[in-house]
Amino acid sequence: MSPSNERDYVLGTHDEEITRLGVQHRAWRPVVLGCWKAAGVTSGSGVLDVGAGPGYATVDLAEIVGHRGCVVAVERSTNFVNAIRRTVKERSFSNVEVRELDLMNDDLPAGPFDFTWCRWVLCFVSNPELLVKKLGNALRKGGRAIFHEYGQYTTWLFIPQRVCLEKFRSHVIATWHESGGQPDTGLQLPSWLIRNGFSVRSVVPRIFCLQPDDYMWQWPSAFIRVHLLRLQELRVIEAGFADQVRSELAAAEKERPSFMLTPLVLEIVAEKM
Repeated sequence: MSPSNERDYVLGTHDEEITRLGVQHRAWRPVVLGCWKAAGVTSGSGVLDVGAGPGYATVDLAEIVGHRGCVVAVERSTNFVNAIRRTVKERSFSNVEVRELDLMNDDLPAGPFDFTWCRWVLCFVSNPELLVKKLGNALRKGGRAIFHEYGQYTTWLFIPQRVCLEKFRSHVIATWHESGGQPDTGLQLPSWLIRNGFSVRSVVPRIFCLQPDDYMWQWPSAFIRVHLLRLQELRVIEAGFADQVRSELAAAEKERPSFMLTPLVLEIVAEKM
């Protein structure tokens, strides 16, 4: 993987991003574990972890499926792949395979798998319906594809209103589009699934109204702090605006009453027909 490809990931693949993804995973972990259980992931399952990042979900899946099951983690970023492999070695997992590949240009592992798991992956690729087709090819008949994808990113709001934080959100969306992604892919995902041989079993909205003391508040607040640096690196914003955003976030975390609505996420489970 060349350095230029590492930079192509709009959020970055640096160490700060790996740490942030850990905060994000811990915030979402109770929701995700419930989702996997409801979908049927269990001991002995074969799971394809698609766009695995640094492997936080990979580890949880490996523990759930146990020695009778297997998890194959696929990821484009060399930095993330190395992070997964370090964890697999440290934890002595014998049921995890890690493959470095490009979801758009390379074939997925053949499987057939019982489950595929994608969290905020379709929204970053250039042709999400092509990836849906590839997932169908990797699953056995009756296998299930599980997704968490944004349905409406602009539901991310602060109460009372924080003008600079809303402008920050707009910059995030703009750079997302410029990189070839689409933040609200969850709205189109059911149609793509049906066209590619799936039956949609469930669509569950996940949106939270948080206060600063809620642990999940750390998910978006960590994103703001890390992504401000990324936007400056990309020369999208100036240091002065970044300071204004940090000031508004500090006020939101200190003042009372203070609330945050999170971006709408759609939890979608579909079965291969």
